[in-house]
Amino acid sequence: MDRRGIALKFSTWFRESKAKKWLWIGLGVFAALQIYFVRELLVALMLFTGLFIVCAIVALVLYLVDRASRWGLDVAGNQAKRALSAAEEISKKPLRRPRSETAQ
Repeated sequence: MDRRGIALKFSTWFRESKAKKWLWIGLGVFAALQIYFVRELLVALMLFTGLFIVCAIVALVLYLVDRASRWGLDVAGNQAKRALSAAEEISKKPLRRPRSETAQ
């Protein structure tokens, strides 16, 4: 059978209403599956976007807590240096005033 015969058979088969009906049903099913697949992909994209946003917020909070703790440690370190130098100054001063007599 040559190509003409196959093409002729296909054209006569396609002209039948039953074949057209099944072709349209098949195309409808294919389109529905594609739409369903796209919807699944969009839902997955939304879920992963939400998960990414939650992870980004957690990372931002941890970063801000770290920065605040470093700032707090810097302030505490500066206060400790000031307190240490003040204590050193006080320890260098005599406990009695000059020219004072001892109590009896």
